[in-house]
Amino acid sequence: MTCTTVAASSAAAQTLDRIAATKIVRIGYVADQAPFAAKGDAGVPMGYAIDICNGVVDEIAKRVDGLKPEFVETSLAGAFDAVGAGRIDLLCGAITATLGRREVVDFSEPVFVTGASALLRTDATRDLRELFLGERTISPPRSLELRPFAVTNIGVRAGTTTEATLRAAVAREGYKVTVVDFASHLEGLAALEARGIDAYFADQVLLAELVKQARNPSGLVVGTRLLTREPYAIALKRGDADLRLVVDRALTDFYATPDFSELLKKYFGEAASEMQGQIVALSVPN
Repeated sequence: MTCTTVAASSAAAQTLDRIAATKIVRIGYVADQAPFAAKGDAGVPMGYAIDICNGVVDEIAKRVDGLKPEFVETSLAGAFDAVGAGRIDLLCGAITATLGRREVVDFSEPVFVTGASALLRTDATRDLRELFLGERTISPPRSLELRPFAVTNIGVRAGTTTEATLRAAVAREGYKVTVVDFASHLEGLAALEARGIDAYFADQVLLAELVKQARNPSGLVVGTRLLTREPYAIALKRGDADLRLVVDRALTDFYATPDFSELLKKYFGEAASEMQGQIVALSVPN
């Protein structure tokens, strides 16, 4: 056994041993990721991903009497370093698993699958409606290609995978787009409604929830075209193979129960059945 293997095994044992000794699992979350994670009444987080992680804790509690979750609010910018440093055991929310992030943390099997699109005002320009809604205007004149935007400001949350995707697409396609960074989705929504930006780019399921918080929801439309594929997962400490196995097994077992279907219906309504099939298809079999 190499020194690297010994170190990885030791780290995994330390995490699970600490959980058993302290009877606490530290769940990290970013507060403005509804419906996946949001701060509820009395400061207690709530959301689909929070419920999923609470279920994982319940599974671990079958082997550790008196185990409880301890919630740690974090920023998206600092979340992965906190996991890597062991200050957070499970990072739960709208957390996209990427190879770049795997340099710092590991990920569980997917807990959700979505993709990026944009939130538009209903009076959005033809180019934006074509790109994000897939509309095709047949009245002439019309280019065979999607012409570059004339002057367009598209907002996005800073530090997200969607920001990187948007900037790469703008550079690659040569669109005349100014990418405007925001610290939170709510700030982006406010700018869109105030006409400070022309569109707000984020994962589609987050945009659908964001509309509910708008001053005038009827004046907004969520893009129907997905420009990316975003698998959400639970982030955990890199090299914690034993902990990851416990988490993945808990998720796979939960996905096979009627409770999983009910949880999806609770947060996503009629779309639950389709979402369930996508998630289960990516799960790790027993």
